[in-house]
Amino acid sequence: MDPITPVHGTTTLLLIAAAAVALLLLLIIRVRLHAFVALVLVSVVTAVAAGIPTSDVPTALLSGFGSTLGSVALLVGFGVMLGRLLEVTGGAQVLADTLISRFGERRAPLALGVAALLFGFPIFFDAGLVVLLPIIITVARRFGGSVLLYALPAAGAFAAMHALVPPHPGPVAAADFLGGDIGTILLINLPVAVVAWYVGVYLFSRLIGRRVHVDVPGLLFGPAAGADGSTPDARTGRVGGVEPGTAAVLTDGRAAATAPAPVVSPGGAAPSFGLVLGLLLLPLVLIAGNTVISTLASAGTVDAEATWVTSLQLLGNTPIALLITLLAAIGLLGTRDGRTLEDTTKLLDQSLAPICSIILITGAGGMFGGVLRASGIGESLTSSLSDLGLPILLQAFVIATILRVAQGSATVALTTTAGLIAAQVAAGGYGDVQIAALVIAIAAGATVLSHVNDSGFWLVSRFFEMDEATTLKTWTVMETTLGLSAFALSVLVWVAG
Repeated sequence: MDPITPVHGTTTLLLIAAAAVALLLLLIIRVRLHAFVALVLVSVVTAVAAGIPTSDVPTALLSGFGSTLGSVALLVGFGVMLGRLLEVTGGAQVLADTLISRFGERRAPLALGVAALLFGFPIFFDAGLVVLLPIIITVARRFGGSVLLYALPAAGAFAAMHALVPPHPGPVAAADFLGGDIGTILLINLPVAVVAWYVGVYLFSRLIGRRVHVDVPGLLFGPAAGADGSTPDARTGRVGGVEPGTAAVLTDGRAAATAPAPVVSPGGAAPSFGLVLGLLLLPLVLIAGNTVISTLASAGTVDAEATWVTSLQLLGNTPIALLITLLAAIGLLGTRDGRTLEDTTKLLDQSLAPICSIILITGAGGMFGGVLRASGIGESLTSSLSDLGLPILLQAFVIATILRVAQGSATVALTTTAGLIAAQVAAGGYGDVQIAALVIAIAAGATVLSHVNDSGFWLVSRFFEMDEATTLKTWTVMETTLGLSAFALSVLVWVAG
């Protein structure tokens, strides 16, 4: 839904947004109302208070909810089924063991972060996190401690790549608005993203992971299952004939052993490292192919209407790529060791049940952010912030930060801010390096302070089974340190340019 013509001034709209966030946190944290119910309720109240016509309120609610579900539900659904197959066949354990043997136990979080940086180049934040999730959880189960030690480096890497590096939509749109060269921006922003991730995410995660303990989540994959989909016996921990201590996790979510063996059927063998890696790389290759072909088509290098071009773009569409990968996993892993297709189907069906809450809450988070955008708060801020009298680099960061906090979407904050300062940039005659610095500064502001109006906040919160207060003091703070690190680097790039 397009933003309405605001009926309130900017100050009033900001106060409404602030009150809505405060009410939401009160309902969830203090009253203990279910997050999904609270998000829908506050979205309705906010829409009415912001002056959205009563007849348009349902459209405003469903627009944000539907668009978020459209991008999240298929990814989470296919991803969790793929992750469950990797877990119960021992594939996740094989990949984790290989990763740890190469990097060492102490560098396990670093290894996960580096893997996420590589995966995050062509894959969006939510899709990348879903694909890597079984590996994160498997490593966390093996070594114990707070799951934050392993989850934040990976999730933060996807966030850094998504915000800063083309071909992700935010930096590409910002570069287009500012008239920057995509090649130059890619060459500069990629090392900036890596350094900002190391300083703002990896070092922070080592600190917060030792101070805040979050148990390894069991909601997404549940207890380890045997070949027939059976779960561990609550008394003995036996899984389909596997002795206690060899299953990945007991029914209460505790690790059954310090280094659990892959959960496979009795007498079965875990899949090879090459097979597991190939399955994880398949969506990466398909999505990267779509990105390359789309870029060439936009530049006129290839015919955008050619059948082979549109076919490759279809195969590389993120949900389609994950569907293809899931089908390959069913064929290559789902029927191993005597497991029938019916057994695998039951296993996949069981894996979907626990994620209903994740999908609905994430969709409701998108609804809340969509209502704030539809209220016209973005347009009001744009008009009032057009002349802050600040240096343009700082102005870009501040505007993007305010828009990010007010309406939640990092991509909207990126594109809106870039459009707002585009005239000043054109008049200033800045070079490609300085435009790259501006894109970094805008992305930095669009990254900080992820909170309850950001669907990504709810995705991380529910995937890793953190309550809202814990998510605010871990994920929100980490996003802020990442953004501040990126902004500091944008200043260095600006000076060098």
